[in-house]
Amino acid sequence: MVTDAATGSADADDLVDRVRAIVGGVPDPEIPVITLADLGVLRDVTRRGDSLVVLLTPTYTGCPATAAIQMAVEAALLDAGIDNARVETVLSPAWTTDDITADGREKLRVYGIAPPEHAESTHLFGEQHVTCPRCRSRATVQISEFGSTACKALWRCKACREPFDYFKCHR
Repeated sequence: MVTDAATGSADADDLVDRVRAIVGGVPDPEIPVITLADLGVLRDVTRRGDSLVVLLTPTYTGCPATAAIQMAVEAALLDAGIDNARVETVLSPAWTTDDITADGREKLRVYGIAPPEHAESTHLFGEQHVTCPRCRSRATVQISEFGSTACKALWRCKACREPFDYFKCHR
């Protein structure tokens, strides 16, 4: 059980870093190949008195995975013997797809989900183009605004003919 807040600043800093690593390693419940750190929803871990506070920002305010993420974080911390932490949701600044790390983008691509591209690079002659995560072709077409989750759209590659999810840009 880790509850001693008066162990010294070095130990306190080590505990914050340990909590950050534990929480950062929790997988997203909807896309299990990407962690909360990769996704950029882990904003910070701080100390408040004798407690540790984990600050998370959902990918969007109505994200149905928010409660599942909070429960997964709490379970991971309890499994690690940390019982003096709580999770808080932070809505400002809002999460954007720019918060996804480079490693997270590559994990999405390898998993078969086209990572969000920069808004200016997805439009060509007034049409949106997304890179296929399988063959890297930009000859793609959107099939549906809605994919397997609300934050993704369904696309198809004209080159390899495979359908794929595209993680929608949120800015």
